[in-house]
Order: sequence, then C-alpha cells, then structure tokens
Amino acid sequence: MVLITIVSCKKDTRPNYQFMPNMYESVGYETYGENDMFENGMEARTPVEGSIPRGYVPFDIENSTEGYNLAKTTLISALDSTQVDLVKGKKLYDIYCGICHGNKGNGQGNLVKREKILGIPSYDDAGRAITAGSIYHTIYYGKNAMGSYANQLNNNERWQVVSYVLKLKSDLEK
Repeated sequence: MVLITIVSCKKDTRPNYQFMPNMYESVGYETYGENDMFENGMEARTPVEGSIPRGYVPFDIENSTEGYNLAKTTLISALDSTQVDLVKGKKLYDIYCGICHGNKGNGQGNLVKREKILGIPSYDDAGRAITAGSIYHTIYYGKNAMGSYANQLNNNERWQVVSYVLKLKSDLEK
C-alpha cells in the first residue's frame, strides 16, 4: 500500500514541489558589496556603548604614577596557590620578558647584552621594592621604555607571569 502511494506521487513529466526554495537557490551577495543587512549599506554595526568584549576583564586602576603606586600597595594576585602554574609562567616570561630582563631576572637579557637597550634593572636592586601589583600594572600599561603587554597576555597569563617574576625575585635575593 505504501509503495503504491510513493510510486503514484512521482511523475517525471512535471517538476516536483520545492517547499523551501531558498534552501536550493540561495541569494548571492557580492563580496564587499552593499546589501540590506545593515542600515548603512556595507558598514557593520558597532557594539553598544559600555559593552565589554568576551574574555576581557577591565582594569580599574589608571595609567599614571598615582595609579602605579595604588596598584603597588593595594593590588594582590587574583590567583590562589592552587592556580599558580610556574611552568606556564616561566614559558610566558621567556617569550615576552626574558629577552630584556634576562632568564634569571637579573636585567641581563640578550638585548641588554647586545646593547640594543640599556638600563634594565635587576629584580633584586636595592631601590626596587616590586610587588605583585606593581608588576601587574607594568605588564598592563608598560613603564618607561617597556611597552604594554595587555594585548599579548590575557588576565590569567599576566598573573602567571607576575607569580614567576616574584619567584625570580626571591631566588635572586638568596
């Protein structure tokens, strides 16, 4: 009975019905051409004012000397002892920091040895009381000749580097 129904509905002499024609014949758009998808032709929509990109954590301390001092005295690591991964911190440090600061944190990186940049202090210099907050602030905004690494390192990675720098500092003080 089912076979008779299927065979009787199929006719090769007339076209079949298309219930969703856009699925078979999609509308073509010219690359970079104007279209009706956006109000302004080709322009994409901008995010709503005040929106925060996915994965971005805002840093509320400003980029100034006062902000640096505030971070130095008040900012503490967002990682607890179980989240600190010194192996990952070392890897990131070697990639982003070691070229200038040296693999031991003594200020003798390859660029300093080749005299491409000068004046990189060691982490254990007597006048440098660095803290987790001051390191994080410096990574986020940069300081003096050092640029910002906020775009290269996410929030968690910055704190991993901070933990590793504090380890290097304690190793140098021994």
